Amino acid sequence: MDNEKIIREFIKAWSRLDPDELCSYFTEDGVYHNMPSDPVRGRENVKQMIAGFIGAWTETQWDIRHLVCAGDIVIAERLDRTQASDKTVDLPCTGVFEMENGKIKVWRDYFDLGTYVKAMS
Repeated sequence: MDNEKIIREFIKAWSRLDPDELCSYFTEDGVYHNMPSDPVRGRENVKQMIAGFIGAWTETQWDIRHLVCAGDIVIAERLDRTQASDKTVDLPCTGVFEMENGKIKVWRDYFDLGTYVKAMS
């Protein structure tokens, strides 16, 4: 499976809010770096991080605006639409993925934390 297709499937998988499924896209030593926070290393730690921040989410849909792929690098500009109880946020993001053997080795996600915090407060 090519890297572009894998990342498209990964982004779509977020709508199911399943940390087990989402972390399965990572290498065992994969890294998830939400740029406002410290990087999280290792598939199990990635799973715990994802479970922690989606715990309050009731729905999410990530719309791809642009996606480019060059070898093992995939860059996806998105609009992440998330509902948590009675609060909603439409969060513009850009994710940079470094792939290794069909899995995410490193994911760096860039967004404005203030936009998310303000909407969810």
